[in-house]
Amino acid sequence: MNPHCVGSLFTGLSCAAQPGLRGTMQQWWTLPWLCALLLGLMGVRVSGSDFQHHRYEDMVRALFAVQSECPYITRIYSIGRSVEGRHLYVLEFSDNPGIHEALEPEFKYVGNMHGNEVLGRELLIKFSQFLCEEYRAGNQRIMRLIHDTRIHILPSMNPDGYEVAARQGPEFNGYLVGRGNSREIDLNRNFPDLNALMYYYEKTSGRNHHLPLPDNWEHQVEPETLAVIKWMQNYNFVLSANLHGGAVVANYPFDKSRDPRIRGRTTYAATPDDKIFRKLARTYSYAHSWMHKGWNCGDFFDEGITNGASWYSLSKGMQDFNYLYTNCFEITLELSCDKFPPASALPREWLGNREALVSYLEQVHHGIKGMVYDENNNPIGNAEISVSGINHDVTSGVDGDYFRLLLPGTYTVTASAPGYLPSTSTVTVGPAEAIQLHFYLKTAPKQNLKGKPHHGKKNLSSPKAPLKLGPR
Repeated sequence: MNPHCVGSLFTGLSCAAQPGLRGTMQQWWTLPWLCALLLGLMGVRVSGSDFQHHRYEDMVRALFAVQSECPYITRIYSIGRSVEGRHLYVLEFSDNPGIHEALEPEFKYVGNMHGNEVLGRELLIKFSQFLCEEYRAGNQRIMRLIHDTRIHILPSMNPDGYEVAARQGPEFNGYLVGRGNSREIDLNRNFPDLNALMYYYEKTSGRNHHLPLPDNWEHQVEPETLAVIKWMQNYNFVLSANLHGGAVVANYPFDKSRDPRIRGRTTYAATPDDKIFRKLARTYSYAHSWMHKGWNCGDFFDEGITNGASWYSLSKGMQDFNYLYTNCFEITLELSCDKFPPASALPREWLGNREALVSYLEQVHHGIKGMVYDENNNPIGNAEISVSGINHDVTSGVDGDYFRLLLPGTYTVTASAPGYLPSTSTVTVGPAEAIQLHFYLKTAPKQNLKGKPHHGKKNLSSPKAPLKLGPR
């Protein structure tokens, strides 16, 4: 048996095109990974640089080392700075780094939003190294992902909070020490509250996507939150996950309940895309070594998944904001009982999450995607794509391409844009790669331009009813 395929027995990763030995580089890749696999499975601590906690400078060095090792498929960029001036670095993987290719979806992983929940940070550093190494080793599954997807990895959204937590260390870290940024603001309670506006619009048949931000919102959020929102505005993300700690469960929107607590219990708050969100959460849970078993950290979650509001309601969270402000579907992954596990626990956690990180990323390639053109084959940006029976639209990007995550089934899909006649098609979605469905919109007759305004532009202003912006 090809020795370079041993690791694939544990992960299901393809070995179809493993090359022969590539000198010292190939040996460098093979031996530590094989040892890590075997020692990790036996619960033995793996020493060395592979499994350790990374302070800010160490994390930066690790990311740039990956970029140096795989320069043609990676790019490092900063989306902004923390309160204390640390860069929020993103490592991008693509066969054309720095370029959005039409019909190639954008995906993101975000870690360490809470500074003292550190496993996500370490997993994403390791995942970055893994993608680079597997690509160089000729792993067909990873090569296909990088060729067909633009992957963005933000290992630490809250580097300042991490440094506070890291000074305490794993042994003495408190449940809240370092959770917030350097101003002790919880970044997952710091996004504009669009849920209250959405729930109002649901009752008034208002807008169902890309909700408007409140006035002066930029002055109401922390620098880290501002940087991430600007990031979302600049990239047409399709799918995302936000890595946390303190439990083991895949949490999906909505996080905020529509109704107040009833006798101390919160109620399930489904999105219009509840079925696909449940499927996304299950994808991670069942690919994870133990999340799907349900019993973890003294709690039980059936199939290892939960609706956020059904667990406990929170306002101004990032995953709900993704869904209500952008085209992106995001879930929150709670990955460890211990928020700051010791370094000796990292090999086992990596082995438990590695396949899940890959499988979840692959979900970005399901549903439908396509181009929206005018009669002269010019792309139409910001066209609305609506699916009959699902009250949540997505929009095309600046290049005219759109992506709509859907479960297998037959759907009636309509594309519309101001100044054009809408176009409707029926499409059957299978379980494999996304079906391509293109739209060609005809210019609306001039006399119709003064008629009823485009449905997607109504109710742009906030309602007169007060928004419930209080803490959970």
